[in-house]
Amino acid sequence: MGDVSHHPYLEGIKLFNSANFFEAHEVLEDVWRPARNPERKFLQSLIQVAVALHHHSRGNLVGARSLLARATRNLEPYPEKFGGIDLRVLRRSLHRWSKALAESRPAPPHFKIKVQARNETRRGC
Repeated sequence: MGDVSHHPYLEGIKLFNSANFFEAHEVLEDVWRPARNPERKFLQSLIQVAVALHHHSRGNLVGARSLLARATRNLEPYPEKFGGIDLRVLRRSLHRWSKALAESRPAPPHFKIKVQARNETRRGC
């Protein structure tokens, strides 16, 4: 992905990490609109995660489950690290949430998305 220090992208992640899921989705949509694939589909996945957690916060469990499933599917083709995010960690969080909601158990605590600087993501790749 391009520059992960791009202010709107980081602002969207910051809003997500503060549990401002609706606002995060709005900001990330502004980044998504002009993007091209593969970044576009990746950003769509992050938006879907934000909207899923927003639905959950409003009691819409069906919407939350549906969007978590779509986000998980959309992230499948991406490598372990993309957009400065360790997708292994994000995928594990999505799996825990999806499983809890499918089993009608309480959702796990909200997770945070950590964005690493570009030079950090290249180490160990």
